[in-house]
Amino acid sequence: MTSSLSLNTGNLSLTAVVESQEPLLRPAEIFPDWREEHLQSGSPWLAPPFYDAQQGKLVIAVQSFVIRTEGLTVLVDTCVGDRKQRARGEFNDQSWQWLNKLSAAGVAPEDVDLVVCTHLHVDHTGWNTKLSGGRWVPTFPNARYLFSQKEFDYWRSDDGAKALTRTGDYMTDSVLPVIESGQAQLVAPSHSIAPHIRMEEAAGHTPGHSILHLEDGARRAILASDLMHHPLQIENPDWSTRFCENPAKARAARAQFICDHAGSDTLILPSHFPAPTAGKLTREGEGFGFCFCTGW
Repeated sequence: MTSSLSLNTGNLSLTAVVESQEPLLRPAEIFPDWREEHLQSGSPWLAPPFYDAQQGKLVIAVQSFVIRTEGLTVLVDTCVGDRKQRARGEFNDQSWQWLNKLSAAGVAPEDVDLVVCTHLHVDHTGWNTKLSGGRWVPTFPNARYLFSQKEFDYWRSDDGAKALTRTGDYMTDSVLPVIESGQAQLVAPSHSIAPHIRMEEAAGHTPGHSILHLEDGARRAILASDLMHHPLQIENPDWSTRFCENPAKARAARAQFICDHAGSDTLILPSHFPAPTAGKLTREGEGFGFCFCTGW
């Protein structure tokens, strides 16, 4: 699959470029609040294409988003990457050929003006760099890379170094070469990128975790990054993941976000929701739902 979603408002377009979309994690691996009785709950999110019953795993997408607006090509997040040595077997030494998928979406590495990492986790930074002559070098030679200063400082701290042991040290091969090349710009987690694009801090999952607002007149979309990893968290907003640096903050940010946007016409695109990824938050009695759609 090259891309699962393509939107166009006139002043901006957005295309998803999928690296992988497959059963990846058992519910208990990602959600500390998961109990086996949830399998009997009748949730629609525990059926294909969101859950693989044979493997007992949730389907998780890993993808990037290409935004084109007013002559600017913006790449949001860069997936896991190929040939990266990782502690997690699912990510180790892979060959997903994501660059070919990006090319099929009409984008060459030289075309990218700006790379935005919503946060510095292993599955959002991998294609920041590629292997060339035995060295990891920036994949996008003409791009500025936006990293949150708060995020970068955390991953360079002792606490961040401890957290890296779960996946392997992707900072050394996927972030530091960009810093060394001089292409990185360290910004606040809330930052204006272009007339139709702005970052907003949504800390908790990581200290500098950001989401992106896209606005063109009445049309609005939000790249929600890792506020939610799976639609189960729409039914259960209080579920934070085992990967959240501050689960309480992540829970509060998610609950506020869902309350703010449920019932609105804003398209929500969480990074890891399977295709078609985009949808609208709905109110379902005293709870919430998510209705997938491919346009406004």
